[in-house]
Amino acid sequence: MKRAMGDVAEQGTVYRLISAVAGRLPGKTALIHDGRSLTYAELKERIDHTAWNLHAAGVGYGDRFAVFAESCPDILISYYAASKIGAVMVPINPNMTAAEVGHAATHCEANLLYHDDAVASTAAQALPGTKLRPLADLSKPGHAADVGEDPRIDADDDCVIVYTSGSTGTPKAIVLSHRSQTGVLASLAEMWGITESDTTLVGLPLGYLYGLSTAATTQLACGGTVALMRRFHPGKALEAFVASRATVYQGVPTMFSMMLDYAEQQRLDIDLSGVRVLICAGAPLPEELKSRFATRFGKEIQNYYALSECTPVFGFYASDPVPPPPGAAGKLAPGSSARILDADGRECPAGTPGELLVRAAATMKRYHKDPDNTRAVLVDGWIRTGDIATKDQNGFYAITGRLKDIIIRGGANISPAEVEGVLARHPAVQEVAVIGMPDRIFGEVPVAFVVSRAGRTVTVDELVTFAAEVLADFKIPRQMRFVDELPLGQTGKVDRKALRSRWTSEAHP
Repeated sequence: MKRAMGDVAEQGTVYRLISAVAGRLPGKTALIHDGRSLTYAELKERIDHTAWNLHAAGVGYGDRFAVFAESCPDILISYYAASKIGAVMVPINPNMTAAEVGHAATHCEANLLYHDDAVASTAAQALPGTKLRPLADLSKPGHAADVGEDPRIDADDDCVIVYTSGSTGTPKAIVLSHRSQTGVLASLAEMWGITESDTTLVGLPLGYLYGLSTAATTQLACGGTVALMRRFHPGKALEAFVASRATVYQGVPTMFSMMLDYAEQQRLDIDLSGVRVLICAGAPLPEELKSRFATRFGKEIQNYYALSECTPVFGFYASDPVPPPPGAAGKLAPGSSARILDADGRECPAGTPGELLVRAAATMKRYHKDPDNTRAVLVDGWIRTGDIATKDQNGFYAITGRLKDIIIRGGANISPAEVEGVLARHPAVQEVAVIGMPDRIFGEVPVAFVVSRAGRTVTVDELVTFAAEVLADFKIPRQMRFVDELPLGQTGKVDRKALRSRWTSEAHP
């Protein structure tokens, strides 16, 4: 562990980092994907080929290029190759529409967009053919000479631009430096105790930092093995746990819920005893889901909190003997800082909720071409998260809601996350989302969308009675819709904008 962490701390770019690991562990399996594997020596060779091919295509220091594909080794390889030549990689999620892809590639001024066969038709609709290249072009071998590292590269240069999910408006382009990318790996490896003995199963899309950096490259930084899924499927993920002998997995609540439901419906007995840590982020983890998962698989899911703009923030340390309280997001990650402020900008005492401001190993440099939003979010080196948080006496933080999601009913604040957590405990409820909708008398009222558990039914009155045992009367939704599933954004979070539109259209057809 110390040796791997030393590699992380001493390298200025992720290319130098992976080169150091390959020099130390050339024959170790680095990647497993679609039944094939790459050793660290083979991975390093592929990265050098890709750097040459980018160079030959006219992509060099300071240039941007986009990669649009389902999860595959070429995305990771392109990320490392870009850091070698000082180019800026722009990963694009394969679930994006042609309009979103076109916006991202044009907005970041990408020289070229590399794509795989699965998204070729979308790419063709998004950009003119002169801007498109098959992803396979990047891995072509046969160059006569290596292209060396660009001597102009500085640790604070731009390294990667990541576009946020566009479900709530125009996606923001988050710019991160080389320093941030090596720093985040060291922080996460220390917190979770990642070593070269671990195998991380990656079912998250590599178009976002959670899959690309948090999951995949953290494990590679420590000399372990990454088992990479092309796309997430609950049954295949459960099979992959066993086949790859995975010890680490990161996901969003929806992934854990889908795996649990699949195992229950198919009556599968999956052995997860070899899994060391299961990490959940991206949205609140319902205590009910956490409890059911532990009962079924004998493994606890642990919370983790970060933003694309600032990573990592809160998590649970592998070495921490103190059990986390229910609902906690964790303690401050290595290299992270946090402040909780009231409406007047004063520090909140322990246990008092307030707006969360953070900074971490990977704090964004800026939003690309968006100085107004940059100034609004990045204030004196602190990221305004928009989340409401509390801190207890033992240093555990909890996220209690979103400032913009807070429902104000007759002047009283309601946190959707609190209401959702209570309703989700009902044995007939599979999933639930609570939003605020306009009301003539109270200004806003909470309404709920509920997905019932297979084979179970429940009424609005029953849920109201159930919630009344815990919640104040004004917090309880009196209006509910029972739906087959909740709409999700590209990162697996509930699309609240879509729910509001649905509620409005059903109320006023």
